[in-house]
Amino acid sequence: MCRLLETIRYENGRFDHLKYHRQRMKYSQKICFGLENEPRLLSSLQKAKEEQFADLENGLFKCRVVYDSQIREIRFLPYVLPVIRSLRLVQCDDLDYSLKYEDRSRLNLLFGQRGGADDILIVKNGWITDTSYCNVLFFNRKRWLTPEQPLLKGTQRAALLETERVETARIRPGDLKLFSGIRLMNAMIRFEDKLDIPMENVSW
Repeated sequence: MCRLLETIRYENGRFDHLKYHRQRMKYSQKICFGLENEPRLLSSLQKAKEEQFADLENGLFKCRVVYDSQIREIRFLPYVLPVIRSLRLVQCDDLDYSLKYEDRSRLNLLFGQRGGADDILIVKNGWITDTSYCNVLFFNRKRWLTPEQPLLKGTQRAALLETERVETARIRPGDLKLFSGIRLMNAMIRFEDKLDIPMENVSW
C-alpha cells in the first residue's frame, strides 16, 4: 500500500501552512486511493498534541504525519535547522517523487553520491529540480526564481508563489553561472531563515 508523509512546522503553539498541507494530502489521497473527502488534519494534529505533549507550546517541532487512506501516525520531534554549505549536482532521469512518499530509498541512494558535499542538487532530464530534502531558489540579483518542475511541490514554495515573492523558471545546470546564490526551503526551513549557499560551493 502507498504510504505518504507530511512534515509540518509547529512553533510556539502554531502549525504552519496547514492550507497547503491539506491540499497536498487531498490530492495525494485522490491519486493513490481515489478519495475525494477533505482530510481531517487539524483535529488529528490537535488530538495528537494533547496526547503526546499537553504543554507543547514553546519551541520548534517537526510534526511527522504518516498516512494512506487515513492518518496512521503523528509524531512531534524537536527540530534544529540543518547546516548545509555545499551541494553536488547528481543526474537521475527516472526519479519520481511527485507525491511525498514515506519511502525515500531512491533519494537516499542519490544522497549517497554527494561525495564531500553536504547535500545533492538533482538534475532530471537536463533540468534542475530539488535537493534531497528541499526545494531551491536562485537569486539573479533582481528576483528569486524556483524551478518550474521540482521533484515535489513543497508547501513553503506554494506559499511564496501565491504571494508572488518568487517566480518559476526552467533552469539548466549551465544556467547556474547566472545566479549569485541558492536558498533552500522546505516545510521546516522558511524563506526568512536564509539557508543560503554560495554558487562557488555547487559542483559536479
